Amino acid sequence: MRQARGRGKLRYACVVWLWIVGVGSLGWAGEFRLESLAVRGGFSGISPLEEEQKYYFRQADLVLTARLPWERDLGTDWVLGTKLLTSGGVLNAAQETNGIFTLVPLDVLIGRKDGLLSFDMGIGGALLTDHKYGVQNFGGAFQFVWTFGVTSRFLGPLGLGYHFQHYSDATLYGSHSRGGDFHLFELIYWFKTGR
Repeated sequence: MRQARGRGKLRYACVVWLWIVGVGSLGWAGEFRLESLAVRGGFSGISPLEEEQKYYFRQADLVLTARLPWERDLGTDWVLGTKLLTSGGVLNAAQETNGIFTLVPLDVLIGRKDGLLSFDMGIGGALLTDHKYGVQNFGGAFQFVWTFGVTSRFLGPLGLGYHFQHYSDATLYGSHSRGGDFHLFELIYWFKTGR
């Protein structure tokens, strides 16, 4: 019963995520370009932002990044820019694996124009197909996402990255819910359309 309910939630979350990405791209067609695709994996850690998590979480996902048109050169080698991040994957803890989908519509970056080093920070939202993992309750399906990280494109179109990602409902569902903090490591492929 629980497994069938989980599959229904996963299908619903996939449809919502595809709708958000599809409708969003119609309004911005031609104004942004796909930048990279990353395979990402990581784990929860000691939380500097929230109370301690009840379980050790693992996350794995695919991340698609698009560069937004708002950017400014900082000298000859550096740029201040913006990008959009979207991801889909799984979150595992307490012998449960469920879907997680994120959309970070505005991620601000400072980086080298050649991509050798880039720092970014952004805020957005996430949808969880199930918000309860054993005794840990995220509160509800929607979570706010805050992320910051560093990436490096050092081998042609390939590179690595690290992101700290924080999920929280900001007490939308009450004061008894608990978010999560994750350390995520990335293997990144940059498309030719990227800078």
